[in-house]
Amino acid sequence: MPASETSALRAPLEAVMREAGALARKTAQGAFRHWTKGEDKSPVTEADIAVNDLLHQQLTALCPGAGWLSEETAEIPASTTLMWIVDPIDGTRAFISGRADWAISVALVEDGRPLVAALYAPVSEEIFLATRGTGATLNGAPIKANDGDGLRGAKIAGPKRYLDRFSNLAEGTLAQPKVHSLALRLARVAHGALDAAFASRGSHDWDLAAADLLVHEAGGALTDFTGRPLKYNGSQAVHGALVAAGQARHDALIGLVRDRKAEFA
Repeated sequence: MPASETSALRAPLEAVMREAGALARKTAQGAFRHWTKGEDKSPVTEADIAVNDLLHQQLTALCPGAGWLSEETAEIPASTTLMWIVDPIDGTRAFISGRADWAISVALVEDGRPLVAALYAPVSEEIFLATRGTGATLNGAPIKANDGDGLRGAKIAGPKRYLDRFSNLAEGTLAQPKVHSLALRLARVAHGALDAAFASRGSHDWDLAAADLLVHEAGGALTDFTGRPLKYNGSQAVHGALVAAGQARHDALIGLVRDRKAEFA
């Protein structure tokens, strides 16, 4: 897709995200149904379904040639070159419990890598946007991942077992409270609230694609523990353990964990 077309999606995509966020918050204000799904008994709410339906209608109209992959899609569809990858509510447990750290995550992916990304945290009124090659923004202001490769004093978030093990590898890192939305946790790296973030094995395309572009366009990197970038819209939507940080600090982290992958499984 030409750069001019991806840039033109930015404003209408923001409007769609805000509409979806308003719908989710309206649902949260009353009693709402929730249940579990799949072998892992992951939670889902009527807000997940309502937001999914709204996004499907609006985004497929916005880019009619693109396919559709959502957390609320039962099966991975036949692969197409251009694909919307969506998590209607990332951090559903936080949504159910009335916390603020849930978000709506949308990415347009071409040939396995994100072209356009939007992440909206309605409670805190934070909207992150990025298009490939043009940088990332938070509420309209440019954002940048933190520079430097030092780990002493670095603010790091992720699964507690990872933080505990990592503290044995690098002294002086500052473990931060868990951000329940994985997409939002990674976005905190993009705008410098965190120096680094980990994700455990088992995250999906819809958890990651939007945040991946945000981190990349903010000058950082999101990869697996071998340093390989992620590919989306493939035969499998599940990924291994991951780390995100500004580029220099990311390289330092990869150097520490590359030979210790088993400890972080």
